[in-house]
Amino acid sequence: MAPLLGGGMLKLLPRDDKYFERFTEIASRVHEGAQALDQFFSGQAPLPQVAERVKALEHECDELSHEVLRAIDKTFITPIDREDIHRLAVRLDDVIDLIDGTVRRVVLFKIRQPTPHSRRLSAIIVQATQEVVEAVADLRKQKGVIAHCIQIKKFENEGDVAYQDAVASLFADSIEAIEVIKWKDVYENMERCIDQCEAVAHVLESVVLKNS
Repeated sequence: MAPLLGGGMLKLLPRDDKYFERFTEIASRVHEGAQALDQFFSGQAPLPQVAERVKALEHECDELSHEVLRAIDKTFITPIDREDIHRLAVRLDDVIDLIDGTVRRVVLFKIRQPTPHSRRLSAIIVQATQEVVEAVADLRKQKGVIAHCIQIKKFENEGDVAYQDAVASLFADSIEAIEVIKWKDVYENMERCIDQCEAVAHVLESVVLKNS
């Protein structure tokens, strides 16, 4: 759906800005989930504790996302395009879903010993989600958003390289076939977390360009 008014006219009318607050809350929880994941892979927290925390954050993000989507139908004038509000809510929620999916795989596969590659990927997820938090926080005023999006894309490229190195190591080292299958799935899901951060960046860039 096209914006009701252009960016300049939009600033002259009262709008419901609760969307920005909710997006910030979701992004913060996504980053917290990334930090929890990293705490396991860096050996700072036990898996059961991490799994419980990430699942709780995933539920909170679901509730906040649903709140945003329900509010669209009740708001006459939205601060940004309704379609972009929907896309951003969904993309942010996708990131925490993938983080939760990574934890669930670690639990399912009974992984106890992280690898250097998993630590590298989890660190990139933390960095990418931190940029997401800062980009979303800047969305209301729009200044700085593009710079954060550029940084997210750099982390996505770094994540691609880290993933390729991780998979290559599985076949270069003498590892049992079942372990190769397990870790390849985990690495792939972690790489998708970073990819999804880039998907969030694409939505944010679109919003800024439409309202500039």
